[in-house]
Amino acid sequence: MNTMISLLCRLTVILATLFSFQAVAVERLYYVAADEIEWQYAEKHHNLMMDMPLMPEQQVFVKASENTIGSKYKKALYREYTDASFSQLKARPASEQHLGLLGPLFRAEVGDTIKVVFKNNGTRPYTIHPHGVFYDKANEGSPTNDGTSGKDNLDDRVMPGQTYTYNWQVPETAGPGPADTSSVVWVYHSHVNSIRDSNTGLIGAIVITAKGMAKADGSPKDVDREFINLYTVMNENESWFLADNIKNYLTAPASDDITEDEDFVEGNLMHMINGYLFANLPGLTMVEGEKVRWHLIALGTEVDLHTPHWHGHTGLINGHRTDVVELLPASMKTLDMTVNNSGIWMYHCHVNDHIAAGMTALYQVLAK
Repeated sequence: MNTMISLLCRLTVILATLFSFQAVAVERLYYVAADEIEWQYAEKHHNLMMDMPLMPEQQVFVKASENTIGSKYKKALYREYTDASFSQLKARPASEQHLGLLGPLFRAEVGDTIKVVFKNNGTRPYTIHPHGVFYDKANEGSPTNDGTSGKDNLDDRVMPGQTYTYNWQVPETAGPGPADTSSVVWVYHSHVNSIRDSNTGLIGAIVITAKGMAKADGSPKDVDREFINLYTVMNENESWFLADNIKNYLTAPASDDITEDEDFVEGNLMHMINGYLFANLPGLTMVEGEKVRWHLIALGTEVDLHTPHWHGHTGLINGHRTDVVELLPASMKTLDMTVNNSGIWMYHCHVNDHIAAGMTALYQVLAK
């Protein structure tokens, strides 16, 4: 009898654990479109980090002329909508204003499923390809010479006007590892032509929180706020819309060899953080005493060796204390910081050429 009771008790515990796991696993649903819009890299043509006018060699990135496009470009961006009608944009909360040109932030807890209903409002094929999470061939979002066909290839190219639904599982391998913080970051991007699609603007972030560590919205319980920052030299020369931008923004008809002009080529290399130059990035505001998590992403080429640096504070990354993080193209890192020094502080890539070209920002710590 005692053995039977013991077995029943163990079975009850096992079933309770299974039901508990099933009860908290969530399908995170997002309605996302690729929209072609005008983007402003620098509303203020001023070095806001130093509060000084831009130098002549910096004007090439923001001033429209007969051989430079300026600070406004046509881009394709991922934007979130309220429902499957794709008739109303979902407003971004204040906590996500800093995301800039990044697509909607996808959040999930280990064990969840991320479901993205994607509509292509653009003029050419796009997709959504995620890093880190688990997907089958029908949900990869990338054309591959892998021998598949039929429904497994429908995700490869979502044509203009079409809608496709991606389903991605979030197993333990997508979440934090043993030495990680309670949440980690991954990137997603269009992958029809990965280089040109990303330089056109189709990039976003996924944050995965450890099992049992997430709030209802998927964000981690043990931090007060999170920031996601993309460091990249956005190469507008590789954008699908280069011809449109030449036509729309040059102040005089373009010469036949405009794409060979050194100032033109250089002026299209936008040294940006989340789509902003020269400290025009908004929303990096926190309160003294808060625990802040910084998720850092880099994309690009051999010039995209970035070293984000915070003035005024240090943080922990992989158990090491630092105020500079090294990023390589397609790398993703997370740093935790307890802010205890109120004021407005510099935050920038520490590569000399990148500072000069505008890869700078300011963050503010409000006094309690």
